[in-house]
This record gives sequence, C-alpha cells and structure tokens, in this order.
Amino acid sequence: MPRKATGLTAAKVKTADPGRYGDSGGLYLLVRPEGGRFWLFRYTVAGKMREMGLGAASGRDAIMLTDARTAARKLWEAVRSGRDPLEDRKAEAEAKKAAALAAQARAMTFQDVAIAYIAANEAAWRNDKHRAQWPATLKAYAYPHFGGLPVADVDTGHVMAALEPIWRSKAETASRLRGRIETILDYAKARGWRSGENPARWRGHVANMLPAKAKIQPVEHHAALPWREIGAFVAAVRTQPGLAAQALLLTILTASRSSEVLCAKWDEIDMKEGVWTVPGARMKAGREHRVPLSDPALAVLRGLLPLRNDEAGAWVFPGARKGRPLSNMAMEMLLRRMGRADLTVNGFRSTFRDWTAETTAYPGDVAEAALAHVVGDKVEAAYRRRDLFEKRGRLMDDWAAFCDRPAQTDATVTPIRQAG
Repeated sequence: MPRKATGLTAAKVKTADPGRYGDSGGLYLLVRPEGGRFWLFRYTVAGKMREMGLGAASGRDAIMLTDARTAARKLWEAVRSGRDPLEDRKAEAEAKKAAALAAQARAMTFQDVAIAYIAANEAAWRNDKHRAQWPATLKAYAYPHFGGLPVADVDTGHVMAALEPIWRSKAETASRLRGRIETILDYAKARGWRSGENPARWRGHVANMLPAKAKIQPVEHHAALPWREIGAFVAAVRTQPGLAAQALLLTILTASRSSEVLCAKWDEIDMKEGVWTVPGARMKAGREHRVPLSDPALAVLRGLLPLRNDEAGAWVFPGARKGRPLSNMAMEMLLRRMGRADLTVNGFRSTFRDWTAETTAYPGDVAEAALAHVVGDKVEAAYRRRDLFEKRGRLMDDWAAFCDRPAQTDATVTPIRQAG
C-alpha cells in the first residue's frame, strides 16, 4: 500500500496551489501552473512506478473527491490481484475499437463498399467505357444476390450464385465480374470491414468450381481488315465527313489504340519534329510512348488546326460536351455508317501487324515497339528504346504510303525494305 499522505479535502481540491498532493490509496491531485486540476493514480508493477490519469478535478466534467477515492480503491484492488490498470485500460479501448469496427462492418453492405471503391478509383480509369462497365456489371449480376448483405458476410456461396448463371453464356462478362467482386472484397478487408480469405479469388478457389473461360468460350480477337484491303478502305474513309473520320485515319496511320487517339491533346504533339508523345498514364503498359508521325498523319493533324483552341490541354478531337474528347463510340458508329460493322477500330492494329510480317523485312521487335507492346525484360526494353525510334519512323512512313495505294489483289509479296 502506498505511503499515506496528509489527505485531501473538497476545499483543498478547489484552492490548492500548483503542485502534486497525495491523498491515500495511490490517489493524487495534480495542479498545473498554467491552470487545470487533475486526478492521478500512482502504483508499482514489477518494481516499476506507473501513473494513470483518472480525469479532471475541476471544470464542468470534474470528478468529485469521493468518486476519485472510489476509483482509486478499485484500481488498487486490481494491482493487488496482479493486474496492471494501464494495460487493462488499453485492452478495454482496443475491445471498444474492435466492437466499433464490427458494428461499422455490419452496417457496410457489399453495395456500399462497391460504391466507395468506385468513387475512390474511377479517376484513374482511362476511358468512359471502363468507368461505366464497373457499376453496370455489379448492378446487373452481383447486387441482386448480395448487394444488400453486410460485406463481412459475403461468402463463396454468394459469389457462386452471381457467377454460375452467366459463366457459360457470358464468359467474358462473368470473368470481369469475378475480378471486380474480388477487388471490392479486398478493398473491404483493407479497410477493416471484413476478414479472412477472399471468396472470389480465382486460383485455388473459384478455379476449382468453374471451368476456365478459354475452355468454354474461345478468345475473340478484334475483327481486323485484311491488309490487302487497307488502301481501298482508307480511300473510303477520306470521303467521310466529320471528326470521327479524321480520328479513324490518324488511328490507322499511327497504329495506335483508339483511346490514345481520342484523348490526344495538342500539347503532346510536336508538328515541327513530327512526334506525338503519349503520356504513360494513357498507355496500357503505363509508360510514355513516342509516336513518329508520317507526312500523311501530319496532314490529318494540319487539317484539324482550325479547330484548335489556345487552352492548355486542348483536345485534338474535342467532343460535343465541353471539356470532353470525342466519344469512344464515334469511330465505331462511323464503321457502321460505312457498312463495315464487321470491323473494330483496334482491329486495324492487327492489320498493320499482319502487313509488317507478310510484306516487309522489318524485324518483329520494331513492329511490336510501334504497337507499344512490351517486349523482353526491363534491361532489354531500356536498350531498345534508345535505338528503335528512327526505325519505327521509317516503318510508319512505309505503312502510310501503303495505306494510300489501291487495294492489293496480287498475292505476291515483295519485302519493302529492311529496318537497318
């Protein structure tokens, strides 16, 4: 038992000068020079002196002397029984925090978490189509089964209830849905709203219950125009009015992805040097890509200069909505108007790759670099970036020239030239 002090009175608690005053049973009154009176409990555990605050001794929330003595007496009994009051308080706080998190988790439904995840991440998604697909697939296929369920309670049975009805009929959609559910459940775990293994994970789990997508639905590649027909097709595109036709021409002539062209900005393009530098944030591989611009590609851009405004970050292909680029459906709709709904815009990259392989002597890695495909390891890729730009420039000049020729009907292939 701590040494007994002279004891405190209610009056002394209110009037004592700055200092520390002992009462009994380890209870102390602390009066600070700057103001404020507080109760302390001092005790020894394992030979170490410890001090624990009990609350205010003055002010609106002041603890009365009698109540402070009662609290100190209970704490002293805990010390005598071998417990450490500070550790008890810490454990109690952790238990309350865990209970609060559990209550929060019970209140957070799968749909709530999905909405939170999308809101936190959609700004980083590259195109409007991807941004729209996330909530649409969840609303159509996941929410009806477990959207209103606490996210902590979503289990394998719920996930399978969403996937099994569409796994064979809509394999691609179902595969994306599974990945999105897995991502949302991982997000919920990271936020402390659920625990344990992810019931939507593929390897070692869902893969054991559903056939691989490739076994039930062959991979569908982008419909591509045969390379011999590109000349006639480009000639037809040149007769079409509107921005979509110009965007499609630039897409074909640069062998770029549609999203890269539609989101192109004037400050990325050096007309004098004939170089278009696409930022890494818009590239599929996540790194900057320099595109050598052939004379026909530059001609397309020069034709668009009258539409250019002087604002920073101005779009090359501005859309109908202010501040937005041309819609990602604009070129697809153009293909339909031309009676070529059998083609896809990104399929022209395959046309370019087939033409390179079958009619030129350019090495494959030059063509792959032109398509911004990642080839080899990081060291090899770094080396190639130093010496392929000029070769890619010659390749794109040859491609543009070929695109302006009449349709090819002769099956004889004559290599254009080597890249060296």
